[in-house]
Amino acid sequence: MLDINFIRENTEKIKKGVTAKQLDPKIVDEALVLYDKWTEKLQIYEKLRQERNRVAHESKGYSKEGKNIKEELVKAETELLKAFEDYKKVTRDIPNPPADDVKVGKDESENEIIGKWGKIRNFDFTPLDHTEIGENLGIIDIKRATKVSGARFTYLKGDAVLLEFALINLALETLIKEGFTPIIPPVLMKVSVFHNLGYSEHLGNENYYLVKGRQEVEEEEPEYYLVGTAEHSVVPYFMDEVLNGKELPKRFVGFSSAFRREAGSYGKDTKGILRVHQFDKVEMVSFTKPEEGDKEHEFLLNIEKKLFQALEIPYQVVKMCSGDLGAPAARKYDLEAWMPGQGQYREVTSTSTTTDFQARRLSIKYRDGGKTGYVHALNGTAFAIGRTIIAILENYQQKDGSVTVPEVLRKWVGKEKITPTPKK
Repeated sequence: MLDINFIRENTEKIKKGVTAKQLDPKIVDEALVLYDKWTEKLQIYEKLRQERNRVAHESKGYSKEGKNIKEELVKAETELLKAFEDYKKVTRDIPNPPADDVKVGKDESENEIIGKWGKIRNFDFTPLDHTEIGENLGIIDIKRATKVSGARFTYLKGDAVLLEFALINLALETLIKEGFTPIIPPVLMKVSVFHNLGYSEHLGNENYYLVKGRQEVEEEEPEYYLVGTAEHSVVPYFMDEVLNGKELPKRFVGFSSAFRREAGSYGKDTKGILRVHQFDKVEMVSFTKPEEGDKEHEFLLNIEKKLFQALEIPYQVVKMCSGDLGAPAARKYDLEAWMPGQGQYREVTSTSTTTDFQARRLSIKYRDGGKTGYVHALNGTAFAIGRTIIAILENYQQKDGSVTVPEVLRKWVGKEKITPTPKK
């Protein structure tokens, strides 16, 4: 959420940012009008309170004037609360403006490729996609998962499980050395806290499963959300707190399962485990002083690069244009790994800065000497496990159907090669 004084002092800049995110800038003017209406109602309410106190003091008890003022005060309070809710609702709909260095563009087709790393392997055979590789090796079972849970679920088995925990260990080993604190967060969140992250205003609830805390609840708002990434429940960790500025940045590496409806992706990536309803992630979250936010964003991006370089998987870095940014993000980078079985780069990680947008909504502040302000909150994926396993299987597949284990993971997997297991 943006500060109303900042909006008032930078109205045209905010309108420009709203337009760049493909939204109607009229919402900015509406917010200012509703703010003025609320402050007007507040002045009326405060004046009536003063009158009530004066009459009560002078009459030393019941009076007709006091009764009339009390009735007016009840009405004024109702109008005040409604005016505040109207103002707050519209203001919360205003997205975080894109950073100045973000390209103005309509959608993902205008995103920028800003760098590439690694040499794409030349195969002397036709490379398979991860589904065929995983099924042939007996480490991915989609058919049985469909029987049990429905479409877009999977069982990881055997060496795929060892790969998952190897990736988790690699991420933890790397990030702890960089000053990150490991954390396993709740995967259920209060509705009010989830909304304060700022995703639901423009994305709706299509990306996340809703969970009702009581079976008898039918049409009411659910009590909880399942997280779509560990970031969702790690960012609010310091909600309603004031941090010591001298202890910033505070960095967390969270591991959790993630849950997404993927309702808006009907017909997309239905084969395999690229786009599923449940998957595991290792996620980075940082809290910094505002002046250190941009530097921290580059730091998170460099960690993502470092991890995929350690796996020796080719990738490209894509910088999102304004129209492809979510409401909270001021800047976002995607890292896309080369997938030989698909013959294209696919997103495997992303990192975003939300500046102080989420911190204001969650009331996360810092104090440094006599200065108090809102922190900048940033997030970045270390590993989306399923997609990283896809990249490993497709890039390290061999002609005989086996898959070579990336050297950096072998100490955890315990072998150099994954070979087919006897079918049962």
